[in-house]
Amino acid sequence: MQGIARAVVAVGLGLGLHAANLHAQTPVRFGLGGGVSIPSGSSSDGLKTGWDGTALVQIMPASSPVGFQIDGSYNQLKFDPSGGKEQVIDGTANVVYEFKTSPESRFRPYLIGGGGVYNLKAKPDVGPSPSTTKFGINAGAGFNFGAASTSLFVEGRFHNVFVTGSDFHFIPINIGVRFGGSGGGT
Repeated sequence: MQGIARAVVAVGLGLGLHAANLHAQTPVRFGLGGGVSIPSGSSSDGLKTGWDGTALVQIMPASSPVGFQIDGSYNQLKFDPSGGKEQVIDGTANVVYEFKTSPESRFRPYLIGGGGVYNLKAKPDVGPSPSTTKFGINAGAGFNFGAASTSLFVEGRFHNVFVTGSDFHFIPINIGVRFGGSGGGT
């Protein structure tokens, strides 16, 4: 009986170490962030700076500086000068390019851009809350700072939502954390 228990423990430890090794080599990263959301262009005529939160999944193959990211964000900007807010919920698919840096570098800059679906909902203090869902594009830059498996990131992106009339523009500037992955093409 003790022999079986030892064998089970040995197999369990071996599988655990193997799983930890595979996790360290995976190209998948996860992240959470948040920050300020700044209206831009004609959108800034009636809105004030607000806040946002985002969650992401990124795939950065170790042999390539190019990867992919899917993210979802919630943005809230206040109406100026009337009460209420504009709510923006988006889901985007993006291409990420990490610049090559030395293996010892903890600072890794990148470019990001793509497209997605944006739900815009006006929520005045009084009256109806109209909502529309439209396609949009985004582009920006940022940097990761830290180890390959866990790093802080700072990022700014310009979002353009294609709505009737003048397009809706905003720029979220986020700070957050990424974890997992093997460090991309750096």
